[in-house]
Amino acid sequence: MKINTSNLSLTIIIVIGIIAVLNFFSYNIFYRFDLTQNKDYSLAKASKEAAAGLKDIVTVKAYFSADLPAQFLNLRQEVGDILDEYAAYSGGKIKAEFINPKNDEASQRELYLAGIPQLQFNALEKDKYQVVNGYLGMLIKYGEKSQAIPVIQQTKDLEYQITSAIKKLTSSKIPNIGFWQGNGAASTAEETGAAYKKLGEIYNVALVNYVKDKKITSDLDTLIIIGPKEKFNDNELKALDGFLMSGGSLVILADGVRVEQGLLANKNDLGLNKILQSYGLKLNENLALDVNNGLASFNQGFVSFTTNYPYWPKVIKPGFDQNNPAVARLEGLILPWASTIDVDSSKVKSLAVSYLAVTSGQALVLADNFKLEPQAPINGGTRGKFNLAMALTGKFTSPFNQVSSKPGHLILVGDSDFIRDNFLRNYPDNLVFFQNIIDGLSLGNDLISIRAKGVTERPLKEISEAVKTAIRYSNIFGLTVIVLLFGLVRYFLRRKIKFEDQI
Repeated sequence: MKINTSNLSLTIIIVIGIIAVLNFFSYNIFYRFDLTQNKDYSLAKASKEAAAGLKDIVTVKAYFSADLPAQFLNLRQEVGDILDEYAAYSGGKIKAEFINPKNDEASQRELYLAGIPQLQFNALEKDKYQVVNGYLGMLIKYGEKSQAIPVIQQTKDLEYQITSAIKKLTSSKIPNIGFWQGNGAASTAEETGAAYKKLGEIYNVALVNYVKDKKITSDLDTLIIIGPKEKFNDNELKALDGFLMSGGSLVILADGVRVEQGLLANKNDLGLNKILQSYGLKLNENLALDVNNGLASFNQGFVSFTTNYPYWPKVIKPGFDQNNPAVARLEGLILPWASTIDVDSSKVKSLAVSYLAVTSGQALVLADNFKLEPQAPINGGTRGKFNLAMALTGKFTSPFNQVSSKPGHLILVGDSDFIRDNFLRNYPDNLVFFQNIIDGLSLGNDLISIRAKGVTERPLKEISEAVKTAIRYSNIFGLTVIVLLFGLVRYFLRRKIKFEDQI
């Protein structure tokens, strides 16, 4: 067979041309396929829009030392991939570079002033462990402003940190968040430092001392009250009501029952219901128990043990408002010693209502005789489905006859322990819920979709006893039945073939 060399040459040229064109377009058209559930390996829509909407250059300097231990070798590549995506979607507005500051005194001075610390690592060198110094930080600059990410040890929440930093640097106004002081509210320094610090990465955060200042400043956007223990007087209630009437966002995390050392429980009359009931909500002085609950650790003499604890109700996927972006993608939230919230439908008719967190239908509520020991019998109570966190938006009715000038926002959670530092150590995903509700009030829902990638809770879906029984027996007898069926099918096929051969 003879081959026409001219046709062969033409074919080769055409193939090379096609490859060259495809290579050109693949280089210039940036797209990635991400098949993970939460799109963990690609930028969220909010990040793409933040990058594409830049009006000027953003400089990102990643300070990574060259001689880091082996466990950080892949980290540099992962960070580089994320920065490449930002640069691609920004149309060249984001300029990223890696810098090794080891012998660069100017870079080290810049890092010190920016708050990026020099870290110490244990590295195996010459068959022995040695302590080496290095950097794993990032500095993001926009004009004269800069925002530091002091330490990057993993990339799970890096996109959130970068996008929030870009938004903070490029925003003309940064929302002001206030933490209420007084009335025995939780201390931001000793009890809720993690939440205070996280919000400080994006917002202007400050303490609101009404006892001292006798007012809530007009430039405050969101006011947060966490775990008060003392009753609010009329002047304080009127100030809170006035803030909400002026269009502010009020977040109350309060306990209807206060649990002290030794698991002693006492009703916690805060006086807040005087304004809450006017808005259509009531914080009950009770405790909710649920078949869905968290694990708690207890000490009995010299013995420590961990057990499921009904007094720590766990809200799972069906219990979150799927129409509210702040909670729609959450998988779990544990609210220790939580109180229920009643809703007066006649008073919330003109408001937008969101049932943020609700117990299962098998929950139980105790209004007195609280016995919180894990082995204590549970007697009495009311069974059903109960509200643990609510959100209202609109023009509220003031109990002090103050005029609502523009729509306000109210979030009420029947628990404060869930956001305290000692509890977050075991249940860090609770912080996601808190950040989401604050972001939804202050910035809209852009950043919420990014933070959902960092959710680690993946509980099994709640199924009925009938389904559990069916699955159990399927596991026991299923394989045997399949083998028998396969054997029978094969037996009849062989008989059929044998019969046909005899014919």
